[in-house]
Amino acid sequence: MNEYVITKQELRKWCSIPAEELAEHPDRKMDLVVNADKQALQAQIGNMLADEVIANNQAGKSTVWVLPGGPFGIFDTLVERVNREKISLKKVHLIHMDTWLDWDYRLFPEENLRFSCKGKMLKNFYAKIDPELTVPEEQRYFPDPRDPDRFDIVVEQQGGVDTVVGGVGCKGLVAFNEAPHDFYHHITVEEYAHLKSRCVHMNEDTIIAYAEREFGACFEALPPNAFTVGMKSMLSAKRALFIVTTGSWKETIVRIAMFSEPTTEYPVTFFPHYVPKCVLFCDPKTIDHEISRKYLDTPILK
Repeated sequence: MNEYVITKQELRKWCSIPAEELAEHPDRKMDLVVNADKQALQAQIGNMLADEVIANNQAGKSTVWVLPGGPFGIFDTLVERVNREKISLKKVHLIHMDTWLDWDYRLFPEENLRFSCKGKMLKNFYAKIDPELTVPEEQRYFPDPRDPDRFDIVVEQQGGVDTVVGGVGCKGLVAFNEAPHDFYHHITVEEYAHLKSRCVHMNEDTIIAYAEREFGACFEALPPNAFTVGMKSMLSAKRALFIVTTGSWKETIVRIAMFSEPTTEYPVTFFPHYVPKCVLFCDPKTIDHEISRKYLDTPILK
């Protein structure tokens, strides 16, 4: 796979495509599901997970998921169906994709539900599942900088991942796999695709995005570090489902995800090259790019 850099001309082309043409565009690399009801989008993903574990249970197979720490509408739908339909999660292996770390690259206490993945998921997900049906504790894999190889070992032992669910950052991060910013070292596309689970220092754009969205742009409120599942494990998946409903902040990355070749500048672009089925779940605002409506006759990105 050769190095690839997105040109201004490509950005102009992709951002100029009318929103109504995206879902059926012949050059798309991902499928697109659009719904103005964000809760309905979350419920759809939750139902897809429930259907998948039912099918795997019937086939006598394990189910391997890599899941984020929200949005909780996905988990509420999944939990409701598990409890109501008595769906066993005993053969599910659940990898929780990332968590924040403090300045010393240590985990936050579980009581810190904003920055502890484990604390948040124990309270808001596992505690709501019928104990007779829930994922066994030894098959719940939480991020831990003291055991960085655990995720990758589990995925290899299980023969890959069934489904990855995640958001996508404005610069294309999935989990906390960000674009590499380093003046002194260069990572190739192949090397990036094989990155293992690891500790990372957050890029400035990620800090800005989270701080603006959740802390009134108080950047000091965000920890500087995180632990993330690696691209190697996620790219072993049969299916990747991305929920992107953040409006104008994500209009461009939706287009890049749908049309770009793999590039380390936008890590989400790796998924269509490796994962057989990739789907973006978006609301109408997030796919309606400003350039496609306002600037078609203006000399920008030329």
